[in-house]
Amino acid sequence: MSFKNITVAGSGVLGSQIVYQTAFKGFSVSVYDLNDEALEKAKERVTKLKERYKENLDASDQEVNDAFARMSFYSDLNKAVESADLVIEAVPEVVDIKTDFYKKLGEAAPEKTIFATNSSTFLPSQFADATGRPSKFIALHFANEIWKSNTAEVMRHEGTEESVFNALLEFSKQIGMVPLPIYKEQPGYILNSLLVPFLEAAQALLVKEVSDPETIDKTWMIATGAPRGPFAILDVVGVRTAYNISYGKGEATGDEKYKQLAAYLKENYVDKGKLGRESGEGFYKYPNPAFLQDDFLKS
Repeated sequence: MSFKNITVAGSGVLGSQIVYQTAFKGFSVSVYDLNDEALEKAKERVTKLKERYKENLDASDQEVNDAFARMSFYSDLNKAVESADLVIEAVPEVVDIKTDFYKKLGEAAPEKTIFATNSSTFLPSQFADATGRPSKFIALHFANEIWKSNTAEVMRHEGTEESVFNALLEFSKQIGMVPLPIYKEQPGYILNSLLVPFLEAAQALLVKEVSDPETIDKTWMIATGAPRGPFAILDVVGVRTAYNISYGKGEATGDEKYKQLAAYLKENYVDKGKLGRESGEGFYKYPNPAFLQDDFLKS
């Protein structure tokens, strides 16, 4: 089982990175999003990635331009998936949105097409029935800045075919990732089982007014030697993603701490367009955030 034509559904922060990395490694990539406005933003995101690839990977102008030339952009789902061997879903972390998308995708995609969710928090079994092809459904999760943080967590559910599991592990290698097989469903996979509680603890300190983002980050960086603190990480993840996760947990569990966090992020960041690195401002201002300044850990 091999893949040639890849469709990425959802062109946000991580979706656009998956698009570019996959195209950079030689695959034809169809990008699907809801409308032309979203697709224009997608083109802006992937265009900005050209400089990151040249800076971090010493990629040539021809390499980054060739990658862009392998992409096609669609707001029509049927056209986006008509030749797809694999669809990687990176739509917002909201159960209803994902469920609705998979029902439509199952009707639109050819029978051969394998579906993979990039969900950070949900399990593939939650959406397997909605796909109409549970044996060809799996989770494929990447870390942000995937051209540098090149992990690919491949997680099956009980109904996933062995051949599909193995094919996704091989595909991960082909796009420059280190494949990380996960044999049993685990909320948060490996990475987010470790990362999410860490980020939530930092956000709780902020919401409770214990301290400010820079001080919290500074504490973590000095004490552990880490290159970034939790709020610098959240800016890469995207504040909207953090909001969606908190909102979803609050709605699902009724837990007031998640509801308060979601409300705080919405009022102070999302509604003000402070979405993180992608928008030029989140907890820090870009392209020259305070945590990268020479005196950040001294002042």
